[in-house]
Amino acid sequence: DDSAFFRKRIREQLERHGGIVVAGEACNGREAVDMNARLKPDLVTMDVAMPEMDGITAVREIMRSRPTDILMVSALTREGARATLEALDAGAVDFLAKQSGINGDGNLASMSLGDRVVNIAQRKHKQRTPQATAVFESRRAPPPVHAVTHARSAAVKLVVIGASTGGPVAIQRVLASLPVNYPYPVLVIVHMPAEFTATFAERLDSVCPIRVELARDGRELRSGVVLIAPGGCQALVERRGNQFTIAIEPGGEHLYKPSVDIAFTSAARAAGGGVQAVILTGMGADGTEGARALKQVGSTVWSQDQATSVVYGMPYSVAKAGLTDRVLALDDIGPALAGLA
Repeated sequence: DDSAFFRKRIREQLERHGGIVVAGEACNGREAVDMNARLKPDLVTMDVAMPEMDGITAVREIMRSRPTDILMVSALTREGARATLEALDAGAVDFLAKQSGINGDGNLASMSLGDRVVNIAQRKHKQRTPQATAVFESRRAPPPVHAVTHARSAAVKLVVIGASTGGPVAIQRVLASLPVNYPYPVLVIVHMPAEFTATFAERLDSVCPIRVELARDGRELRSGVVLIAPGGCQALVERRGNQFTIAIEPGGEHLYKPSVDIAFTSAARAAGGGVQAVILTGMGADGTEGARALKQVGSTVWSQDQATSVVYGMPYSVAKAGLTDRVLALDDIGPALAGLA
């Protein structure tokens, strides 16, 4: 980061978190590339706009010379959102939004920067072989659970997808497999600031065959269209006759805005057993209670596997609770959804 102020704040937050050692600081992308090769860190935090070499170019150079997990730290602006999504395409694993300036206690965002860094950096120490499809987290984790095998109670009417850390890249990979004439409506819930979701929807629409739009209050869920839930709000599925619509409500006191639990639970009420749900990479357990509501009405839930998750939190929580019907590698999820048609 070219701002000494932000570098200091980032260092302070990371050093307050046990288990993190800050190996060095760089004030531009060129320094970051050189220091990454020399210091060999587990993870790099990267601003976008910097002199000499910008963050996007630096990400590309790091991916070419010594691939390392990169967490973008981005301004809450439309231009910052565009650049951040381009950096994710270049190889960064996720992003954390800078709040307007920085708040009084020096926090970069409501979610702990330290927690995010630790969860991403630890994944390289927990990689599993691709053939291991059983559900597990580590040698000290509970033994693998058996997948739920209840039959779907109705034909597919709606696809819902939830994600958090690592979600932007994972969502793009999944949606890239869905054809323009996909016969089901799709709702995507991802933990993302309001300033980013519109740009995210626009970018997905430009690179995916299927149409992608930002969800708006009262918008009908239609086949062949993906709706991205807006950040800072809650998105609920409602039924009006034979149609499904989206209700956008204030975020309230819930930790996640939008919340996968809230959206999935509303989908269970509206569509009963006709929902195909997918839980992708992400920190925490958002989506577990929503998956439970879906299973109770006969819907089907799939979850991403550990080997391909940036953070194996949300999908692990769902699988550990015995709520997943299939555990799939990221690149298998899109084709599996396409195969439902």
